[in-house]
Amino acid sequence: MEPLSYEALEQLFVKARTHYGWTDRPISDETLRAIYDLMKYGPTSANSSPARLVFVKSPDEKERLIECAAAGNIEKIRQAPVTVIVAEDIEFYEQLPRLYPPADARSWFAGNPALIEATAFRNSSLQGAYMIMAARALGLDCGPLSGFDNARVDQTFFEGTTWRSNFLCNIGYGDHAKLYPRLPRLDFDEACRII
Repeated sequence: MEPLSYEALEQLFVKARTHYGWTDRPISDETLRAIYDLMKYGPTSANSSPARLVFVKSPDEKERLIECAAAGNIEKIRQAPVTVIVAEDIEFYEQLPRLYPPADARSWFAGNPALIEATAFRNSSLQGAYMIMAARALGLDCGPLSGFDNARVDQTFFEGTTWRSNFLCNIGYGDHAKLYPRLPRLDFDEACRII
């Protein structure tokens, strides 16, 4: 593989920002499917793929989600064309006979709640990050959120299922006039070691 162009890297990383304000440009269901069709190829442990996504678009469902949000996130969710509930399926291992046929990976997890929880959380978080990168690759902006009541989201949207919420992410076409100045990042020597 060849490195991406600098313009592509700018779109994915350098110029990409966390958005808090949104234009009213809609997002089609086809675009949401395209996001998933890209993100699903990101690596996960034993191809476990525990992430489950709920793309919240309708005003009624948005209001139900807003009831679970911290005060500072209410308008962000209300204005975004789509808010994604990035969830994890705590019975992801039931899919492993199909997703990871080289071994009996299901047996690694069945009856091991600590391993299930750690694997579901870690890998659904990874998949949520892949979703953000897929959305950016398709020209969308993102605004991930963690200010919400997980238990209430789970009760409202996942009652009777094996899904649990991890984080929320607004997606759409960001209003660049509402961006804050870019915050600093740590330098390589502050955050990394080569040993």
